[in-house]
Amino acid sequence: FPALYHLITRERLTGRCVVLGVARSQQSDADFRALARDALAASGLSAEKIDNRWCDECLYFQSIGKSSRDDFEQLARRITDLETAHGLPGNRVFYLALGPEAFPPTITGLAQAGLNHSPGWTRLVVEKPFGHDLASARELNTLVHRSFQESQVYRIDHYLGKETVQNLLAFRFANAIVEPLWNRDRVESVEITVAEELGVEQRAGYYDHSGALRDMVQNHLTQLLTLTAMEVPAAFEADAIRDEKVKVLRSVLPLRQENVVWGQYGCGTVNGKQAPAYREEPGVAPDSQTDTFVALRVEVANWRWQGVPFYLRTGKRLPRRVSQIAINFRCPPTTFFQPFHSCAASSNALVITLQPDEGFDLHFEVKAPSQPPSLQTHKLHFRYAEVFAPLPEAYETLLGDVMTGDQTLFVRDDEVEASWQLYSPLLAARGPVKPYPAGTWGPPEAEKSFLRGGAWRLR
Repeated sequence: FPALYHLITRERLTGRCVVLGVARSQQSDADFRALARDALAASGLSAEKIDNRWCDECLYFQSIGKSSRDDFEQLARRITDLETAHGLPGNRVFYLALGPEAFPPTITGLAQAGLNHSPGWTRLVVEKPFGHDLASARELNTLVHRSFQESQVYRIDHYLGKETVQNLLAFRFANAIVEPLWNRDRVESVEITVAEELGVEQRAGYYDHSGALRDMVQNHLTQLLTLTAMEVPAAFEADAIRDEKVKVLRSVLPLRQENVVWGQYGCGTVNGKQAPAYREEPGVAPDSQTDTFVALRVEVANWRWQGVPFYLRTGKRLPRRVSQIAINFRCPPTTFFQPFHSCAASSNALVITLQPDEGFDLHFEVKAPSQPPSLQTHKLHFRYAEVFAPLPEAYETLLGDVMTGDQTLFVRDDEVEASWQLYSPLLAARGPVKPYPAGTWGPPEAEKSFLRGGAWRLR
């Protein structure tokens, strides 16, 4: 609701836009509008600032009942009636914010009611997870393509809507000093961390059958991997960019269990508060082996990245919420400061923070004014908040792109299958989960030995 509201009020959308909420529950248009007002208030808008005309004139609700064919045909009639009443041309977005088990019957129901075509254009937005392994992803793609063309399908990953993620392309390809360093000759390793303070909260029913790899790695972290490792696209357009992302996935060597650490949080302290163990969370099986933490080493076997390890890490109940990409450059091959023991040079690093406090830091060495000589690490610092107005929320960007028909930030069918092809073998023969206390950075097995003797930059 806040994303749609801001798209309207900031005039990114031209013409009128009607939102029709659809669910099995029975509620009136007025109930739905009250729900929207509550959501806008929860996002920080005061009641006086909310444009009530938008709620009263643009928001409607339709129950889908038992999701029968007749229910979908009633939905089609309601859509047509609203378009006629508001003078709309018949451009439609169907946003499936549903549990994964509801995707197939909903897509089939829309097609049977003729809602895969319209007087204008029709677009289908599918939330993650898109399948739970390679076989199910292929099956879902086949189902979607029976009724919708790939050009109509928008597999949404909210990480790709973040300005800092999109800025990876600009940072790499618009700065001539950066791209020549972005390869195996200059880069020692790459670390990608997406850490969460929270536990499973109210998602135990879904999460206990999913786990961290399915919930986070297969989509969010893999998207960050492909954008970091991809080659220069032939053009700044959707398919050119997505072609390069798929090439990265096809270049990744088969993942081995010895390069993966699976973890599950136990009880501990997070931000001064006692947190229960995962198996003590409501709705979680007392003997659950679900992974709440995954660290893995990925090798991209192509000309640019051969031999450079990419370390991916995500987990729940970690010390803080942060998403970060660290490009660790190689140390100088030799240094004339070696006679001075206080002058050991650290490697340079580019640290890109995606959330919170979005921006980046370039770590470099300087000589401190002291005797004997000593080197210190300092950093060049850039933060979006210090330069630009507040960044748009990710869903605002993505919903705007859906409505304008820009698929650049959405996942293509071959990309989602290439991703599952990497991770399905790991899931089929998953190793045991290692315990870690809530409020720590995961199991000790994911530390120095896993990193070939180094240490995570974020710790």
